[in-house]
Amino acid sequence: MEGFETIEAGKLSENFIRLIGQEWMLVTAGESGRFNTMTASWGGIGYLWNKPVAFVFIRPQRYTFGFMEAQNGFTLSFLGENNREALNICGTLSGREVNKVEQAGLTPVFSASGQVAFAEARYIVECKKMYAGFLDPEAFLDPILIDKFYPEKDFHKMYIAEVVKVWKKK
Repeated sequence: MEGFETIEAGKLSENFIRLIGQEWMLVTAGESGRFNTMTASWGGIGYLWNKPVAFVFIRPQRYTFGFMEAQNGFTLSFLGENNREALNICGTLSGREVNKVEQAGLTPVFSASGQVAFAEARYIVECKKMYAGFLDPEAFLDPILIDKFYPEKDFHKMYIAEVVKVWKKK
């Protein structure tokens, strides 16, 4: 991918709690010509099953959900604060109704495996799904979380994925 260099996942030195929770990320699934992206501020990067992993949460009513279900992988694009308006557009508009990538002024780029990300990203994390499952209301130890985040009982599906490649903007 032009303009990016590959780095080892273990060499990432950014604070991903801050990146995800405050700067946000784009979760993108699909393939050239048919994909969708959404802004996310929930998720993480870590180590599980002897592999570097990323995990994200998507509600079933989101347009991106169908793309996530249909694909073996997805990307996380970290655009940074200077692209806040693009992140807002991708988080408030639905790809069912508008071309939000175009409206956000984003430039799709494609990995060798066909995964979609964006040229404006500082970091791109390419992921291969390993596990997916809906959050179980019976497993919540603090019922206040259900009242606060799931009043409609529309629980997120969690995807855990192996980090297969990381790109950093040159």
